[in-house]
Amino acid sequence: MTGKKSLGQRLLAAPHIVWSVLFIIAPLAVVAFYAMTDSSFSFTGSNFSQIFSDGTSSVFALSLAFAFFSTVICLLIAYPLAYFISRCKPRNAGMLIMLFMLPMWMNFLLRTYALSFLLEDTGPLNKLLELIGLGRATLINTSGAVILGMVYNFLPYMLLPIYSVMSKIDRSLIEAAEDLGCNRTNIMFKVIMPLSIPGVVSGITMVFVPSVSTFYISQQLGPTDFVLIGDVIETYFKSSAASSYHVGSAISLVLMVLIFICMAVMNRFSDGDTGGALV
Repeated sequence: MTGKKSLGQRLLAAPHIVWSVLFIIAPLAVVAFYAMTDSSFSFTGSNFSQIFSDGTSSVFALSLAFAFFSTVICLLIAYPLAYFISRCKPRNAGMLIMLFMLPMWMNFLLRTYALSFLLEDTGPLNKLLELIGLGRATLINTSGAVILGMVYNFLPYMLLPIYSVMSKIDRSLIEAAEDLGCNRTNIMFKVIMPLSIPGVVSGITMVFVPSVSTFYISQQLGPTDFVLIGDVIETYFKSSAASSYHVGSAISLVLMVLIFICMAVMNRFSDGDTGGALV
């Protein structure tokens, strides 16, 4: 049974507590305060009613849909890829993981700009299509390009947690399933997939959260009239109107609540043991 923490242990935890208060709790409190007040800092609920009166609710739905589709695509790509890497020798697995991590060392904006260059009408991909006789295709300024940008930027966040869990699955469990007569399909669905659920839940959370709130990807790769909820929030905070910060904060607060709800639903599918996942 663990006793009370000593003074030294509490002091060691103090920097983390101070950091959490200053950079997590305090900013959230400021956002909540602005969301619930008007330009004269009087408490009001008009900021939230404005969300549903100017079409922002449809943008919320669109953002959730795009985040959902990009998360599903990342999962479909990352899961078999993580399984393949986990079956490789440790040296080869480390090399493959490093290759997927390399783009993450580059700034997010630069990665998205580089992808837009590849998808341009005169970009390398269209030149390749012309070279093989297929002609040019409209690759950029489309909804598909936005989803591609999300998948490209956030795929490693899905891959790493799943690989982390799969690489730590006890091989004796697979051997026991084989001894009991399970074929490869049964081993995958009855042993590996249930044990990898914590990594899947962690990966879904890490992809869905940034996808639903992104704004630069839609601006760089989407049509000119394409707007996600991140774009709406950015517009309000860039506006010079007196109430813009308050409405923007209200939208941010609603988005945060929706994200927490989605995370809570996802955590219901997990046993609470991340099994070595990254978060």
